[in-house]
Amino acid sequence: MLPTLLRKKGRTQMRKLPNETPSNPLDRVPHRKCILTGESLPQSQLVRLALGPDNQVAPDVRAKAPGRGAWIGVDRSALEIAHDKGQLKAALSRAFKTGSLNIAENLAEQVEQGLQRATLDRLGLEARGGTLLSGSEKIQTAARQGDLTMLLHASDAGQDGCGKLDQAWRVGSDREGQDVRGIILPVDREVLSVALGRQNVVHIGITDKRAAGRISHMLNRWCSFIGSNGTDDEVPRKVA
Repeated sequence: MLPTLLRKKGRTQMRKLPNETPSNPLDRVPHRKCILTGESLPQSQLVRLALGPDNQVAPDVRAKAPGRGAWIGVDRSALEIAHDKGQLKAALSRAFKTGSLNIAENLAEQVEQGLQRATLDRLGLEARGGTLLSGSEKIQTAARQGDLTMLLHASDAGQDGCGKLDQAWRVGSDREGQDVRGIILPVDREVLSVALGRQNVVHIGITDKRAAGRISHMLNRWCSFIGSNGTDDEVPRKVA
């Protein structure tokens, strides 16, 4: 299931899923504080903003850029509001200890594009690593054999095709009668096809649990930021 969104004091924040174990001081997962909300969250749920040599603030969604960084844990709408009201600049000035900042007007769009690119790149890596299936027949076979750990659909996938694969997944995982369905991705088949280097990618099946975990990490941040829960009917879809 993708992360839900929590509204607090007029700000929209990303939060952990209800069934996730709460963090404690002994956790080895690094935590960072959101500069806009002050909430401390696992680094994997936040997005890093980096300061360039020209004082340009840029998204660093992979958290690999050198130098000082600041972390945000809000969605796109909240980030845009904070930007427009000057709250973002004030928070970044404190974090970077300088008032001389160059913050692009389309920073929120840059963050979204970065999260999308990182997720699609992850899917491409899994495809090359052999943990990803495309093509309805292959996915349906793997699903009915119980070999599927994650199911994804393009945003323009037909309901009939999604329904058949969802049902095959439920059957293969002994979850008939449960509301277990694939995740609707925020991009269409054309974008997925380019990302995977394959033709007409409408559905994606993941056969490795570790691969599903890696994809979920990227997808959760992306969907949380854009305010999408990966459904076509506002009912959260479950991931094995």
